[in-house]
Amino acid sequence: MDHCEVAIIGAGVHGASAAYHLSSRGVSVVLFDQRGPAGGPTGRSSAICRAYYKNEFLAEMARRSIEALARFEDVVGGPAGFKRTGFLWLHPAGDVSDLSETTRRLAGVGVRIEQLDTAAVAREYPQFELDGVATALWEPDAGYADPTLTTTSLVNRAVQLGAKASFYSKVLSVARDPGGYVIRTEDGRTTQASKVLLAAGPWTRELGLMVGADLPLTVERHIVAVIRLHAVERPRFGHADLVSGHYYCKPEGEDMYCLGPLLAGEVVEADSFDEGLGGEEGFELTRAVAARVPSFREADLIGGWASLYDVSPDWQPVIGQIADNLFVDAGTSGHGFKLAFALGEAVGDMVMGVADPRLDQFHPRRFRSGQLLEAGYGSARILG
Repeated sequence: MDHCEVAIIGAGVHGASAAYHLSSRGVSVVLFDQRGPAGGPTGRSSAICRAYYKNEFLAEMARRSIEALARFEDVVGGPAGFKRTGFLWLHPAGDVSDLSETTRRLAGVGVRIEQLDTAAVAREYPQFELDGVATALWEPDAGYADPTLTTTSLVNRAVQLGAKASFYSKVLSVARDPGGYVIRTEDGRTTQASKVLLAAGPWTRELGLMVGADLPLTVERHIVAVIRLHAVERPRFGHADLVSGHYYCKPEGEDMYCLGPLLAGEVVEADSFDEGLGGEEGFELTRAVAARVPSFREADLIGGWASLYDVSPDWQPVIGQIADNLFVDAGTSGHGFKLAFALGEAVGDMVMGVADPRLDQFHPRRFRSGQLLEAGYGSARILG
């Protein structure tokens, strides 16, 4: 039987980040994943990196993570593929009253956001049709990264620091024992851990049930469409339409863009869902962006995919101690990549008994008491 101080189940970007931070302080870690680093939803993430959040703690985590991603080779010793592009958020009139207060709070945690009226948007971003747009926010430090490179760099560095990897074998059971927990995998290996962190995204609820913790997480199917734009003049930054299309659009390389919806998806089973992009699904997203940015009418839909979000009732993370020496970091509801590096340090502190008190707001007990966290704007809850 193997032994460790902390077993982390899930080698997506959140589990990998916690493994890196814990290993950095000399904690013995075993990282489990049935597929390998970024083999689940992380690897299919659009990996947009923005710090535009209503929640100040999450905004700070995102800002710090973006700062680290921009110099990942120096911080971690491996690439993240980060590109700073800026990001434009288009809002309807109903959101205006909230935005000034939101930008003021974000400035307090070091997040740069510029609010623009429609005249400024028309002058600075003439490629956009502004029907229904009352205001916009510009985040100059935003961008995107490569989710697989980022996660692999974190895992590689954690292993260099002493972590062990148990990949490509499913966790069959997690059970309490006098030494903490015993984890059994389908390859016949058994590991005893003093503490366990569940960070398995869509599979987290299933793991929690093994030890009597029923986490309020659902699994949704969400799509990404990839288009190619041949126009010489094309937006080099990302944007999101919260007015009519309810989509996001981010550049991908020189002439491609990833599109995705900002609204809730279909509830599915984590191990059984349609991973392909339906033709009409892709065309619907393409029509939405073309209505807002006329140059995209010439874009070609070249492919796409579907992946999973593990979604909490308020679309905010589920983080906390849920039993003796058992912890969870899940439920980031499709906006977790950008938080992962800095949040992994805070989660590691929590596991080792020195939790930031601001993490308490994300404990799953909030759902029993009805103290849901504010998230997003209208139906676009994914904005967090």
